[in-house]
Amino acid sequence: MSLLFKKEVFFVKFPILFPLLYLTVLYSFPSFETQLIFLTILLLAETHFGATWPFFLSKLNFPHIKKNKISFIYIPVLITVLCLISFFLIKNLFLLIFFAANVYHVTRQSFGITNLYTKDIHQKKFYINSIYIFNFIFFSIAFFRFYIPLIKYEHLIILNIIIIFLFCVIFLYSIIKFKFSENFLTMVTGILIFYPVCFVSNPVHAIIMGVTMHYSQYLYLTNKVINKREIESQNFVKSNLFKYKFVLTILVYSIIMSVLSIFGKNDSETLSSLIIIPITGQMLHFYLDSQLWKFSESHNRENILKYLVN
Repeated sequence: MSLLFKKEVFFVKFPILFPLLYLTVLYSFPSFETQLIFLTILLLAETHFGATWPFFLSKLNFPHIKKNKISFIYIPVLITVLCLISFFLIKNLFLLIFFAANVYHVTRQSFGITNLYTKDIHQKKFYINSIYIFNFIFFSIAFFRFYIPLIKYEHLIILNIIIIFLFCVIFLYSIIKFKFSENFLTMVTGILIFYPVCFVSNPVHAIIMGVTMHYSQYLYLTNKVINKREIESQNFVKSNLFKYKFVLTILVYSIIMSVLSIFGKNDSETLSSLIIIPITGQMLHFYLDSQLWKFSESHNRENILKYLVN
């Protein structure tokens, strides 16, 4: 089977088709920018955020949640309250914190995927360090382009030349030292996710375009775990019912949150403030996933990790 047509390569290790498709539509049909953003949020972003909830509220997790009420009940409530207060009192700072949390969360998933597939310790260390370094660079570029605009439009050509040169050095060194492989592609994916901050004019595209790869990874791996759990249970009637409920849940969640996200551009201050609801949902996703996919916890190893490695 061709490398690019293997499902785990296409959806997890190197889902490059998603940002390329986004980029093509954005620059080929600029008048449809708003529709592109909405469809991407609806079909990938909010479905991926929505998938957290049935995954988190699985019956398998109930004893673990009861045992860890501070982590799974009290802290999420605190995050919700802090999001609401911060959005209305220190909105600009809050949005910066939100973006930083987004970058950190995406980087940690890239770390986890690299850790999952790459076995050689030296190769793994190089890949992970490269991902962290580039994502820190891209966060800094985003900060000095969109928050404190020191990087101007006329600087972008030089900036991109420098970044592409760094890509070439890192990628070439990696291939020479560790050879080309599917694991190399996981590093490339982790590095490229936030590269759009170097050329897009609208910061929304910096958050969405490359991160479509992150959404694809999450949806595929979550679906893989759920399917294997249900197959193991050998109750195919309940299994099919659960799949329908899972899909329906994330679709309903996605529709509601996508519509609320669009209200963020509304002229009415009341309607535009409704964007805090999907943002709060995303912040909860960042936190809950950090707990659900923490494989230092035996519960997560037994109920998630074993379905990823087998």
